[in-house]
Amino acid sequence: MIDAATLTRCRHRVYLDTAYRSLIADVPEDTGVQMRREAAAVHRLLVKDVLVAADPEGWAVVPADVSHAERVWRTTRALADGARYVWNATFADDVEAGRRGRCDLLIADPAGGYIPVLVVNHKVTDPGSGAVTSPFGRWEPAVDVARKVRPQLRDQLGAVHVHRLLASLGQDGRSAVGGAIGFGGDVILVHDLLAVGPTYDARFADRLAIARGRAVTAPVKVSECRSCPWWSECGETLRRTRDVSLVAAGSRADALYSAGIRTIDELAAWTADAPPEEWPHGDFAEAVVVAQAWIAQAPLVRRTETVAVQRADVEVDVDMESFQEHGAYMWGTLLDRRDGSAPQYRAFTTWEPVPTMDEARSFAEFWTWLMDTRAEAHESGRTFAAYCYSRAAEDKWLIGSARRFAGVDGVPTEAQVREFIDGPEWVDMYIAVSQNFVCPDGKGLKKVAPVAGFHWRDDEAGGEASMAWYRAAVGYDDAPGSEGAPTETDLSQRERLLEYNEDDVRATHALRVWMDGEDVLRLPTAADLARTYR
Repeated sequence: MIDAATLTRCRHRVYLDTAYRSLIADVPEDTGVQMRREAAAVHRLLVKDVLVAADPEGWAVVPADVSHAERVWRTTRALADGARYVWNATFADDVEAGRRGRCDLLIADPAGGYIPVLVVNHKVTDPGSGAVTSPFGRWEPAVDVARKVRPQLRDQLGAVHVHRLLASLGQDGRSAVGGAIGFGGDVILVHDLLAVGPTYDARFADRLAIARGRAVTAPVKVSECRSCPWWSECGETLRRTRDVSLVAAGSRADALYSAGIRTIDELAAWTADAPPEEWPHGDFAEAVVVAQAWIAQAPLVRRTETVAVQRADVEVDVDMESFQEHGAYMWGTLLDRRDGSAPQYRAFTTWEPVPTMDEARSFAEFWTWLMDTRAEAHESGRTFAAYCYSRAAEDKWLIGSARRFAGVDGVPTEAQVREFIDGPEWVDMYIAVSQNFVCPDGKGLKKVAPVAGFHWRDDEAGGEASMAWYRAAVGYDDAPGSEGAPTETDLSQRERLLEYNEDDVRATHALRVWMDGEDVLRLPTAADLARTYR
């Protein structure tokens, strides 16, 4: 039986999950997967409250805490009774078709049948125009002049999946549309299900054939591997066979397979002037270098003989910590005056569960301190630079905080923030690493900084783990509007978060110092590796 999630799952995982599920029965769920699932559940409940408030009449709510058979019966009865809205709709397995599933929300289609609406914990639109949306409380799809669609194939496939389940009951919406309510959404994004139908049919047929043993699969490295319970087995197989997907994953591996390149060794020895015809994206020459580096066991490879990184007389490393999309609760800094004194760590925090207005206070204090430090450097005739690693998140929360807290004392205007982050004194160390090195194991800070000799104090340190620490640090499950079992505030987790944040800014500092020194020149260059294959 195929559910909606299977449609976007790794093909080999579909096979393993179907044939050998008992082997992973005792394997703990990946922490990140668990946290995303729990966050999505909370989001759905909050959305339900908003939807019911917008139009309180005609609801049939299927309880989540009853048996599957009971949920199916209640759903069937709600559809037969002509409910306007059905929450947590659960369907009997369509054994003949091999299809099973549920849906967060069904809305009665004015043309007949029901419209499937998914409630998802990611954004489904971006600022722009052209998306078709409907307001809460009434089904009135129209072109939205303020939003454009953010492509999310999994949502579209999921809506078609439910539409087909409804069709097996004679309850499919005659309008042939589905919807999605994303994170922060105040409208329903409307999808044309006919447009994505052929893609769904091909994907469903493929996954069903795998599940029924009619299609052969093999391990291949994809992004899903990071959280997959089968990775230890698949990874061992791929390493033993030296599979090329270890260094060129996903669609790039598919292109290489099509070109007859299946091993890392074959890619490393590529001598043709042009890449394979179906190479999807990225610098193919770099992919060859990555393969050569993997064989040579080189953790980083210099692109050129020299390594360049921007330095300043006064340097500040910055790292922000947020809790999902709810708010930025910490701005950590490391100040290095480069005068012989030890770099000083300072964090600007709020320990009130975000979102909270206290976030405005901590953000204002951080910004004021940063600008004062810059002004002090300029006044003394010294240069200044602030550094982060992969600036997208910091930029997002800098701009977003300026917008959200506009007018609060000490909070900069959006224009002031943009002037700073668009200027030469805001430096992204991720870009510096990308410009100087080929990174066989990835460009993440935790991949690169250890090469420079830096190591985190907490072995569990990471973005996903920090989410759990934060919940405990602030008693987030006790926060207003939250759901779930009460969590007692654990002050020790605050110290853990501060230590993790401090290590992150010290890592970017250590990486920069190393890049500016002589030890970095011990790394091989791309030209050094290429000589082996000439």
